[in-house]
Amino acid sequence: MKLDGKVAVITGGASGMGAAQSRLFVEEGARVVIGDIQDEKGEAVAAELGASVVYTHADVSAGEDLQSLMRSAIDRFGGLDVLFNNAGVALAEGEIIDCTEELFDRILATNLKSVWLGMKYALPAMVEAGGGAIVSTASIAGLRALRHEAAYGASKAGIIQLTRVCAIDYAERGIRANCICPGGILTPLIYDNPGRGGRRDPEELATQLADLQPIPRAGQPTDIAQAALWLASEDSSFVTGQAIVVDGGWTASARTPSRRRR
Repeated sequence: MKLDGKVAVITGGASGMGAAQSRLFVEEGARVVIGDIQDEKGEAVAAELGASVVYTHADVSAGEDLQSLMRSAIDRFGGLDVLFNNAGVALAEGEIIDCTEELFDRILATNLKSVWLGMKYALPAMVEAGGGAIVSTASIAGLRALRHEAAYGASKAGIIQLTRVCAIDYAERGIRANCICPGGILTPLIYDNPGRGGRRDPEELATQLADLQPIPRAGQPTDIAQAALWLASEDSSFVTGQAIVVDGGWTASARTPSRRRR
C-alpha cells in the first residue's frame, strides 16, 4: 500500500498506460480521478475499480478542463497528492515539410502544453498541502531522433525540460517532479490509432517491438505503471528532476534493429 491515503489525478487514464496506472494506484491504496476524452472507456475503468475512482471528461489541452479535473480531486477526495500527466497523441507527421501547422500545434498542445497546464493547476493544492509528486510521460523520442517524428519528439523533449524546471522551482516546498521515457510499449496508441495508420495486429507488432531493444519482448503498460508508482511514492523521496528511461535497453544499444526501418 505505497499510496495509502493518497489522492491522484491521472490524465489519459481510460486506456493503455493510463488505465494500467489507474489500476495499480488503486491497488496501492490511492483514490484516483481519471481525466480523458474517451468517455465510454473512462467510465468503464471507473466502474471496474469502484468507489475509489472517479472519471471526468477532460480535454488536456484546455486549461478550464484541467482546472476542473484538479477541483474534482479536491472536492471528491479532499486533496491532491499525485499528478500523473499521461495523456498524449502520436500522429502521422511525415517529414518536417509534410507536417501541417495545424497538426504541429495539435501535437504540441496535447503532449506538452497539457503537462504545463497540469502542473499549473495541480501545484497550488500541493503547495498548500506541503508536498506532492508529479510524474509525466515523456518518451525516448525526447532523447534521440526518430524519423518522421519532429513534432512528437519536440513535445517529449519539452516535457523533460519542463520537468526539470518544475523540480528545481518547487523542491523546497516538498514537491518532486519526474518523467518517464517509455520505449516500445504495446498500447492502443500504436496498434489501434486511426491517426497513425489505423489498426495493426497486436501480436505482429509485439514481435516487431521485441526487436527494438536488448530485452527481447515488447514493453507492457504495467512496466510504465510500476515506474510511475515508484516515482509517486515515498520510495523515491530523494529523486526529482529526472527522466527515467524504461525501454528494455533500446537507447543503451548501439545495434540497429532489423525491423526498425520504415
